[in-house]
Amino acid sequence: VQLQASGGGLVQAGGSLRLSCEASGRTFISYAVGWFRQAPGEEREFVSAINWSGSHTYYAGSVKGRFTISRDNRENTVYLQMNSLKPEDTAVYYCARRRANYDNNNAARISADDYDYWGQGTLVTVSS
Repeated sequence: VQLQASGGGLVQAGGSLRLSCEASGRTFISYAVGWFRQAPGEEREFVSAINWSGSHTYYAGSVKGRFTISRDNRENTVYLQMNSLKPEDTAVYYCARRRANYDNNNAARISADDYDYWGQGTLVTVSS
């Protein structure tokens, strides 16, 4: 399966962006999907995840209330709506598919090791 992340760009603080993660090759309809980010000089960190059906979502504390994850399984796409962006949200954002048999009905798994297929990343830059 190939994951294609898109939607990044340059935005002023307080602005919004919507990231998309589209799967091709194989669907990820039966899998949870997560978003992670990595800022320059920092380790990759968990941002949000959604279970296979879209009924359960989970967020890092730093983005809760500002970001919303959703999915459209007919379109094989997962979205991350990012509002009230802050300069500290600046990072490369990656989407990833949860490993098979890793509790894909539960969104709350935040370790990058729980995910196997990764997109190439999309850069989000928030200016102050």
